[in-house]
Amino acid sequence: MALGVDWALAWLELSAEAMADHRTELIELDRAIGDSDHGENMDRGFQAVLQKLRESPPETAGAALKAAAMALMSKVGGAAGPLYGTAYLRAATSLGDTADVDAAALVAALVAARDGIVARGKAEPGDKTMVDAWTPAVEAAQRVAADGGDPLAALEAAAEAAQAGAVATEPLVARKGRASYLGDRSAGHRDPGAQSTALLLRAAATAAKQGASA
Repeated sequence: MALGVDWALAWLELSAEAMADHRTELIELDRAIGDSDHGENMDRGFQAVLQKLRESPPETAGAALKAAAMALMSKVGGAAGPLYGTAYLRAATSLGDTADVDAAALVAALVAARDGIVARGKAEPGDKTMVDAWTPAVEAAQRVAADGGDPLAALEAAAEAAQAGAVATEPLVARKGRASYLGDRSAGHRDPGAQSTALLLRAAATAAKQGASA
């Protein structure tokens, strides 16, 4: 199987639903170690993504992700807007005008997204940021693709690894962002950016699964 623009649109629609459904959860996570606006920002940002897609329907998956990037950069405050905007923009650039996204192209886009976040945020695994969800997700997708798995299998593996990575941020002491100001007091709390990453990658996998069964 390969993924196309319908998958990208479904992914972004499901992402918007996830950000709305988990808005309060993300606010509470951010209240513990941040400034409590992550859930609100992500919900508002993905509503803006949907509006942009309605105004200018994209013809490729890459174009859909580029539109998402522009909306997130303009509507999401704090660090999340630039970080996620960069991730989607790098993924869009990686995909280019590809009509059918196979496992190799998908993994390349996920790598580009993760690398964009790392470049923008200067974070690495263990810093208690969204990188702690993105890195295991990318590595899991790479293993599946290397073993001949299809894009759906790669996304399922990525989503599971991202959620595990988000949970694994709980005992960490933050070394980046506002949470780092708390020092040891940041331990015991899940990073909100890692959790929103897990939700977004689960949305990507769900969109692929729905497309496969349609």
